[in-house]
Amino acid sequence: MSKVEDFLSKEDEQEIVEAIRIAEKNTSGEIRVHIEKTTSQDAYDRALEVFHELKMDETELQNGVLIYMAVEDKTFVICGDKGINDIVEADFWNCTRDVMVTQFKQNKFKQGLVDGILRAGEQLKKHFPWQEGDTNELSNEISKG
Repeated sequence: MSKVEDFLSKEDEQEIVEAIRIAEKNTSGEIRVHIEKTTSQDAYDRALEVFHELKMDETELQNGVLIYMAVEDKTFVICGDKGINDIVEADFWNCTRDVMVTQFKQNKFKQGLVDGILRAGEQLKKHFPWQEGDTNELSNEISKG
């Protein structure tokens, strides 16, 4: 098995998907997680490419958030769509990043992702609260490259 398959157990993946479901109950924002072994590109550039590949830039309110991880590179990126970036301050994702880094430094990757997802949901709720009629526009499943 590759590092991507070994990175999280099936149980870990289900806990992450459940965290996405919980986070999205409070916001119209859409959260996705993408994990791949490595990237030859700058991590942020690759995250933007994956963002587009996953059609995250096609949500109605342009409020998708991608948590991108390159396992072997030990790097991750949190990127939000235009609808978010147009209205939030530049350091909007710092607290989300910080809770994730705290767990990652202890090799608690599942917990770092769960904590980051839940924090992202809290942050999104402030600007994009869930409203009657909101639908889940994107899959909650973890994508892998």
